[in-house]
Amino acid sequence: MPVENTKKRIKLGIPKGSLQESTIELFRKAGFSIKVNERSYKPSIDDEEIECLLIRAQEIPKYVEEGVLDAGLSGKDWIMETESDIEEVADLFCPIPNFGKVRLVIAIPENSNIKTVKDLEGKRIATELVNVTKSFLKKNKVNADVEFSWGATEVKVPEMVDAISELTETGYSLKANKLRILDTIFESTPRFIANKKSMSDSWKNQKIKEVSLLLNGALAATSKVGLKMNIEKKNLNNLLSLLPSLKNPTISELSDKTWVAVEIIIEEKVVREIIPQMKQAGAQGIVEYPLNKVIY
Repeated sequence: MPVENTKKRIKLGIPKGSLQESTIELFRKAGFSIKVNERSYKPSIDDEEIECLLIRAQEIPKYVEEGVLDAGLSGKDWIMETESDIEEVADLFCPIPNFGKVRLVIAIPENSNIKTVKDLEGKRIATELVNVTKSFLKKNKVNADVEFSWGATEVKVPEMVDAISELTETGYSLKANKLRILDTIFESTPRFIANKKSMSDSWKNQKIKEVSLLLNGALAATSKVGLKMNIEKKNLNNLLSLLPSLKNPTISELSDKTWVAVEIIIEEKVVREIIPQMKQAGAQGIVEYPLNKVIY
């Protein structure tokens, strides 16, 4: 008689679509290997305590609220749009593709006579985020016809609608379609969310928070590198005056007592400037290495 697998698991929603590959890469850096079968909506993961489901980011908040999923990744925009009652475990904002900050904006044709939000009175607006857009207009005491769009909203103005409510990161696509931003409704970042009942279960709570910790550690490492070097003790203070660090650098004695090894974590963008300065201060054997996780 087969033995039933009673091992505890959390059900985790992986966003299908634009966030899929970057999410899987983030989990890889966090220490999890996720493999997707093109014919299955159940990716495999090398953690027996997690079961993955591949679901559109727009649907994940509601499935988390209803308990179909214990946790998942989605944008703040879709949490607001679906008005889902969930717990936000972590803001996963990071200035990397698909995990950056996006804005939901009202955009109009460059030559439009519309000057302020008030001028949208009686106008027609297309958007994927109908509820959020309606709420924004209501707050501004504007009555307009807001219709759902399946995407490619930029091409609908001015022939089909007077304005669009669209997510944008850089605004380049809007400008390319000869649109200008009238106003910003809100800013959105990716979130790691959880079902409230799941968070009241001690085992699931701990597992979800462990995953969140590792994801945040992987994100924190994306813009940083490690540096290690050797330097004579007599030059150490000169070197330390150059080094920004998360805390204090790690300093270790070498077999030659007149020398020490120094190791730090540093923003990658400043490395090209600081390495020549470190060399000039007397550092030798400078090694730069990538990081997978940085846990604060």
